[in-house]
Amino acid sequence: MAHYIFNVVGDATPVAGFMRAGLWSIDAGEPHRDALAAGDLALLYLGAPERTFVGCAVLASAARDGGVLLTDIEVWEPPVPMGDVLAQIDRSQGARADFDTGVVRITAAEYETALAVAAGSR
Repeated sequence: MAHYIFNVVGDATPVAGFMRAGLWSIDAGEPHRDALAAGDLALLYLGAPERTFVGCAVLASAARDGGVLLTDIEVWEPPVPMGDVLAQIDRSQGARADFDTGVVRITAAEYETALAVAAGSR
């Protein structure tokens, strides 16, 4: 099982739509696209300027035309600021708030930290 951040920059509208549809769009040239597998875990992230996690999900499929299917989608209300998560993890390995890609591989510890921060903010 691998852990990822699914990153969207700009408009929050696609993120809400992806979550309702249970489908996350993954571009054909996206790094890690071919590694995505059912059972992997993803944090759903709205990048700059918001820089907030809006939820998490379990991948229900590998990448295919149109993206990946999601299951067990959890919407975080309120959203969790990336700064709150970064304050809790070791940043020496390059953890940051802004990404150049839509799929970012993270460690299990980083994933669990985000879940813990989310649980503490509700």
